[in-house]
Amino acid sequence: MSSKAHLLAGIISACLLSSSSVGAQEAVGLSSPLNVEQAVRLARQRRPEILAAQARATAASQRPAQVAAPPDPMLMFSVDHLPFAFHGADVSAQFQQDFPLSRILSHRRRAAEAGAVGARAEQARTGLDVELDAVRAFFMLDERRRTSVVLDDQLALTAKLVAATMARFSSGRGTQGDALQAQSEQARLRAERLALDAELRGAEAMLRAALALPQDTPIPPLAAAESVTVPLVTNALVQTALSRRPELSVMRAEQQRARADVDVMRSMFFPMGFVRTGPAYTMADGAGWMLMLGVSLPVWRGRLRAGVAEAQAMVQMADADVQAMSVMITGEAAVAREAVAAAQVRLGAIQREVLPLSQKGAQSQLAGYAAGQVPLAGSLLAFRTLLEARMAEVMAQVNLGLAWARLRRAVGVGVSTNAEGNP
Repeated sequence: MSSKAHLLAGIISACLLSSSSVGAQEAVGLSSPLNVEQAVRLARQRRPEILAAQARATAASQRPAQVAAPPDPMLMFSVDHLPFAFHGADVSAQFQQDFPLSRILSHRRRAAEAGAVGARAEQARTGLDVELDAVRAFFMLDERRRTSVVLDDQLALTAKLVAATMARFSSGRGTQGDALQAQSEQARLRAERLALDAELRGAEAMLRAALALPQDTPIPPLAAAESVTVPLVTNALVQTALSRRPELSVMRAEQQRARADVDVMRSMFFPMGFVRTGPAYTMADGAGWMLMLGVSLPVWRGRLRAGVAEAQAMVQMADADVQAMSVMITGEAAVAREAVAAAQVRLGAIQREVLPLSQKGAQSQLAGYAAGQVPLAGSLLAFRTLLEARMAEVMAQVNLGLAWARLRRAVGVGVSTNAEGNP
């Protein structure tokens, strides 16, 4: 009975562990195969940078209400005269409120509202950066996994070459040097394949970190993300970038805030007023009411003029920053567009011409060597050419996906906005 109980407990534990692992995978929304759009959505949902930027924007949105409010009123009680004989006293209760005699509070609100707009733009920029980070990690793992498939196929093909060299050597039609050379090539590929296993684990860890997943989360197969869609013309992409890039929105918000700060500094030339009022009592006249009015004296005009000049210089700097950012964004959009076009041309040439010819050459050389018609050196060269062509195809596929991601980032649209990055 004890052994059966232990066996039953082990089965139940195994079921619970397996169900919990499946539940953890479903909790983060992983599907098989995992596509780049889903990876980006996970990153946006789980990365703490997004939450931090959102909290920062929320905090900035509370600033206008704070800076636009007048100073807090004051409630004061005073004993104006207390005789030493303690037979009475002159006392008063006063309420004081300070208020500006200019529009400085509304100008401060404008400056704070511009800061809130900039914070929201920073939140959008953080989201785009998180997306690009997730896409990079996705394609890094995709490249490693595609490379592992290429190496496995190449090892299988090299095994046929080793078998052919051993058959020829056994029959006396080949040399031992050919067999050793083929085995050396096979050993080199095995070492590369073993090293790639560690790189695969590192790439999976990087993707988990980019998606803010626990490091024990299994990564399912990745979906292909190739695209042959031609991107929009440069002018259209540039216009979209100038209207959507959050960095430019941040600069424009700084521009508006700098202009509001100029108005704030100019408002300081006007005085601040205050009113003080409340009930009073004197021993001579009894109960009454008091009222006091006053204004500040902004007499240090040099300091105020210096403040205005500083604010105007900040406006000039903000204008220059907006112009510089516009030029940079224009160039980035144009460069990213041409990078996508170049990656498409390169991948198409490899798949249509280079790879088919390399495969035919390797098969022909293998058959020719087995028949004793070509030397081993030609077969090894054809095999390495095939490996280079397949590796070039993998890199071209990955570079095309990364080029689309960089184009989306340069234009200022997310992966979920348009499947092809065309705004």
